[in-house]
Order: sequence, then structure tokens, then C-alpha cells
Amino acid sequence: MALRRVFVDWLTDESAGVEGARAHHLARVVRLKQGETVEVSDTRRLFEAEAEAVSGKEVVFRLTRKLEAPAETPPLEVHLAVIKFPRFELAVEKLTELGVAAIVPVVAERSDPGLVRAAEKRAERWRAIAEEAAQQSRRLGPPAIGEPVTLVEALRRPVEQRIFLDFDAPPLREVRRAGPAALLIGPEGGWTEDERRMAVAAGAEAASIGGTVLRAETAAIAAAAVAMG
Repeated sequence: MALRRVFVDWLTDESAGVEGARAHHLARVVRLKQGETVEVSDTRRLFEAEAEAVSGKEVVFRLTRKLEAPAETPPLEVHLAVIKFPRFELAVEKLTELGVAAIVPVVAERSDPGLVRAAEKRAERWRAIAEEAAQQSRRLGPPAIGEPVTLVEALRRPVEQRIFLDFDAPPLREVRRAGPAALLIGPEGGWTEDERRMAVAAGAEAASIGGTVLRAETAAIAAAAVAMG
């Protein structure tokens, strides 16, 4: 059985530890025991470690063995329009499991204004969901998730290839090239004509993932799986 993976707040040559909410979760929810063996990661390095001290305020581990970090794949960002939160959170969980490097919440023209206003307070919850999913899927670290941005701001992020999902476009498998990329996924109802023109002007290429109409979260998950395949 695979060991539990834990993302730590600090790591030295001999020990590592977590504090605050992470420690509380391990001690009170997971019920980690002193002497239990886990894997710890600071998002760059990976070690096998033994729990030396466990409390709701701090958990300290003794490093016992350095482990091989997983091979890195070309970074893929998913720029997903703000949609209903349960669906957005499902996308965050599954995109994390797939291994995307970043999830960027985007304020699109067809995003619900009420959701957009509330989204500014949800980023911390999205990061918590991503961290739990990253530990479960045994990633070296969770994806980066920032505050919601406008489409203009998303289009300014530096990537080698930018792809926006749309109807009547070439298949994603044909459009996707090797290297870092960003996928732009619109809200329910898709991108507006102005947003399409804006994306094309920024060098984005249109692509599709089939002939059926998918919900935004389904499209994001399916497209990420294709783009990383």
C-alpha cells in the first residue's frame, strides 16, 4: 500500500514539519500517529519520513530516505471561466489529479456577476481542494491557483501555446504541440465573438474536443486529459 503523501511547510537536511491547519488536519482528521511513516514533499524534493511529534498545532517528521522525484511533464495551465462553484470545485479536483501546473479562474463576459463577486473569496478553498487532491494523487505539489482575473490578464500570461476551446474548430489533438501551453475554457454558453477576437489577437488557436456540447467543467477535464496525453 502506498504511503500517505504530506506537503510540508518547512524542510531541512534532517527534518520537516507542518503547522496550523495542515497540522490540525493530520492530527485530528487523519489521526496520524507518532512513529508512522509517510512521504513528505516541499513541492521540489521528496523524502520518506517518520512522524516524531504530532499535535494539532505542529507535526514534525524525521527524514529517513530521499526519494526520486517524479519526472516533470511540459506545464499545462487551464484558464477556466468562473462557473457555479460546485462545478468549478469538481474541475479543480480533477485537473489537479491530471497534473496541470496552474488553474486560472477567468472572468468571462457570460460569467454570472454574482458568482464573479463571490469568487474573490473562494480562492483559498480552491487551493485547499487542490492540495488534498494533489496529495491523494501523489503529486510533488499542488497546482498554482490565483485570484480571478479578466480574460485580458489571462491572455498576457507567458506560455508557448495558447488554445481556446470552441465549436467548429480542428480537433485538439491536431492543434496541440509539444511544450508548455494554456487551455482557455469558456463558461456555459461559450465565448462571445469579442472574446474570440481577443483570443485570436493574442495568438490563441481554436480547438474542439468532439461534436457534443459539454458543460464547462467536463470540457476542462476532457481537454486537459487530451492535451497532456
